Amino acid sequence: MLTTTVAGSLPKPVWLAEPEKLWPAWRLSGPELAAGKLDATVLAIKLQEDAGIDVVTDGEQARQHFVHGFLESVDGIDFGRRVEVGIRNDRYKAMVPTVTGALRLKGRVHGGEARHARAHTARKLRFTLPGPMTIVDTIADAHYGNRVTLAMAFAALLNEEARALQADGVDVIQFDEPAFNVYMDAVRDWGIEALHRAADGLSCTTAVHICYGYGIKANIDWKASLGGEWRQYEAIFPALAASRIHQVSVECRNSRVPMRLLSLLAGKDVVMGAIDVADNAVESPEAVAAVITEALRYVPKEHLIIGTNCGMAPMRGDVAYAKLRALSAGAALARAAVAAF
Repeated sequence: MLTTTVAGSLPKPVWLAEPEKLWPAWRLSGPELAAGKLDATVLAIKLQEDAGIDVVTDGEQARQHFVHGFLESVDGIDFGRRVEVGIRNDRYKAMVPTVTGALRLKGRVHGGEARHARAHTARKLRFTLPGPMTIVDTIADAHYGNRVTLAMAFAALLNEEARALQADGVDVIQFDEPAFNVYMDAVRDWGIEALHRAADGLSCTTAVHICYGYGIKANIDWKASLGGEWRQYEAIFPALAASRIHQVSVECRNSRVPMRLLSLLAGKDVVMGAIDVADNAVESPEAVAAVITEALRYVPKEHLIIGTNCGMAPMRGDVAYAKLRALSAGAALARAAVAAF
């Protein structure tokens, strides 16, 4: 009851990559980089365990970026042909590679770090992949000419890797879809269908993570424009509740999302973000417990999981892991309060 987890990424050690950056440059190369990624994966798992996290992640230590870490293993993408595109409905601009031919995997994408992570923890292991809609929103297309066709092509590749991750011993496979709070009609029209294609045939737990984004300036500025109550999720929660995905991970701490909207996810496990990734102030256990208590008004305790609002890659390492300790302590307080009744 009220188990704890992490939405995905964690800060990389300063010896591996530049600190406090969403797109950090590696500080190692060649065989040293390959070994360093695996060492950092074990370190992230150990620090999560020390913090009391129940379902750990690899921390995305082997990826420079949560989307492009997957794209680097895909044929049909030209990284030398980068163009500037508007991402998340032009919220910010980025230079991205271009799809120039039929997509196919070059081989395993995350097999090395997944197997390494599995070998170094007895706890349940959560592993993240970018969702099809978010990939389409983070790349240029000069081949398929249709976002839905492109998304389904990526979904097929994601499914190939997801099935392999399941065979590696991953317990929870999560698809990250921050684009789901931007393109509401598309989520209902084809976004969830693409998720189903990506998760086809999986017997492990599946999850989708939706949020208002990392704590970077472009996202913070956008959030400031949304008013006092953020109701975007109201448009897609019923469709997610009817989907075949098992868990929905959603931003709740300081998000201005009316907690009552969680009731629209009836029947799903809800991974409730109780840690703010856009603020370096470390939450108190009592503050975390208060968010959990409010969520319990709308989500049955057996369906509520406690996590972070989003990935923590751009944060300082000491802050991120202090927040995870607060997350674990707050969940313990809430668990004790529930057990007392």
